Amino acid sequence: MQPVSPQIHSPADEPVDHAVLENRARSVAHLFRDRVAASGDRPAFLHAVTTAAGDDWVTVSWNEADVVVRELGAGLVALGVEAEDRVAIASSTRYEWALADLATMVAGAATTTIYPTTIADDVAFILDDSGTKVVFAENAEQLEKLRSIRSRIPGVQHVVLLEGEADDDWTTTFEALRELGRARIAEEPEVIDSRIEAITPDRLATIIYTSGTTGRPKGVRLRHSAWTYEGAAVEAISILSEDDLQYLWLPLAHVFGKNLLTLPLQIGFPTAIDGRIDKIVENLAVVKPTFMGAAPRIFEKAHARIHMMMEAEGGLKAKLFAAASETGRQVSILREQGKSPSGLLARKHAVLDKLVATKIRERFGGNVRFFISGSAALNQDVARWFDGMGMLVAEGYGLTETSAASFVNRVKAYRYGTVGWPLPGIEVQIAEDGEVLMRGPGNMEGYHNDPAATSETIDAEGWLHTGDIGELDDRGFLRITDRKKDLFKTSGGKYVAPSVIESTFKGLCPYASQLVVHGADRNFVSALVTLDPDAIAGWAAQHGMEGRSYTEVVTSDACREMVQGYVDELNAGLNRWETVKRFTILESDLTVESGELTPSLKLKRRVVADKYKPLLDAHYDG
Repeated sequence: MQPVSPQIHSPADEPVDHAVLENRARSVAHLFRDRVAASGDRPAFLHAVTTAAGDDWVTVSWNEADVVVRELGAGLVALGVEAEDRVAIASSTRYEWALADLATMVAGAATTTIYPTTIADDVAFILDDSGTKVVFAENAEQLEKLRSIRSRIPGVQHVVLLEGEADDDWTTTFEALRELGRARIAEEPEVIDSRIEAITPDRLATIIYTSGTTGRPKGVRLRHSAWTYEGAAVEAISILSEDDLQYLWLPLAHVFGKNLLTLPLQIGFPTAIDGRIDKIVENLAVVKPTFMGAAPRIFEKAHARIHMMMEAEGGLKAKLFAAASETGRQVSILREQGKSPSGLLARKHAVLDKLVATKIRERFGGNVRFFISGSAALNQDVARWFDGMGMLVAEGYGLTETSAASFVNRVKAYRYGTVGWPLPGIEVQIAEDGEVLMRGPGNMEGYHNDPAATSETIDAEGWLHTGDIGELDDRGFLRITDRKKDLFKTSGGKYVAPSVIESTFKGLCPYASQLVVHGADRNFVSALVTLDPDAIAGWAAQHGMEGRSYTEVVTSDACREMVQGYVDELNAGLNRWETVKRFTILESDLTVESGELTPSLKLKRRVVADKYKPLLDAHYDG
């Protein structure tokens, strides 16, 4: 392990409700039971039910959710689930995911999360390695995947289908599990409360398998105390209240999504759940949430789409939009410094806000107080544009190994290009080589069945080595500069941080989907470029290529010339050794399904480099 600097940073002047932290619940199950008692008939969840006429949003109270959760939990007990037994959920983000997870909690068991896109071989490893006993499977597709590996998962005794009918003794349905639970409760009315009372803070609550870029995923063991800490720490800094409304689309199998599912148990606000990415903007206008968590790509796409729409409009609308964007940028700079606009700027901003920004906010429902961005670096210009339009994007940072939220910019104290201050109770140090180290109640217990990997990540003093390079500024804001393993050195001995360059490019080019920077041990930097299919279709229509295929458009000379212009703009702001000398536009975008992105939309850099090695090598031929 690297020696660490002695300084420990935290915002000493931030008001924190320490009583909330000191008196936090014993477990997630206790948290849920306490919330039901406190909020009762208040809304807990909203979920869409698809009909012939479209989607109808149904509101579920905490009391109503409690009935279903207890029945499902008692059903798990009836199936033989004991304390800390693993119950897996293989499903996309939906209301039933939340119910299944809460049922696992009140039964005293532990949730194993599985992305629905996970290949069968990895599912077999996860279920076997975790020792999972029961699996909640979303539909026939997930069931078929489980059946294809049944011989490799002998520990799985039951599969519960969220959709569809059971046709053998290995499977049962969601409703049948509820019926089984009702029967168990009739026999033993206190079955769930007795399970809850037996849970202690150090009990295992969740195993989340990290979607590694190579090799087998590692199972991160998170105790109940980690989740209850996360909820209490966020409440203690007073950025959310019972009056908020969350829109939740993130993968609940990912630690960020799971964290956002825990916060309402602590604070009491309702959550609208719908995992359909293509429905986000449409649903925001209907649900009208006050906040939402998302990966940077969502903000980048929305920013690019709105800019292109305004450019296509032309005339007065485009001029007003450009003026509102520039005025908003100036106001955002002042806000970041804790100041308010005055004089002519204030008057211009008020007028343009009414004419332009109000309409943009309406596209997002009109009630957004702030967004939270996590899982990868967010382009500063994109973030500042949203702020200028009246919707702050608070960038945060954390790992699966730290229960997601470790740092976050506050609504009233933020600095662009940073991931904010640590949550109260978290200590941070910067190692001599620049690696960020963390210690706190949200840290994992360790990796499941992997003591060697655990000892490599958590040192003898309890510091978790994040693998990220960062620095703390004069006010204690953390700036992440890159992944330690992603930093590379050119053959000329110069270090390059690829993610910074990639994020900058995506902020400059409204048509970009991905930029993959390459150049380790090479004499210059090159890159692979992919273009967003929706955005480039609009560009093609404006340049006489309407109706042509995606491949025809992105391989055209006109498209390459357009991308070259943005690369030149990027290079103008880089050091000489960082500039992208050559690039190739790929004929298809990178996707989760192809294994090039993780389910949380992070780039699998090594996978992409291996897959496109001939193209990358060609950049350096001759």
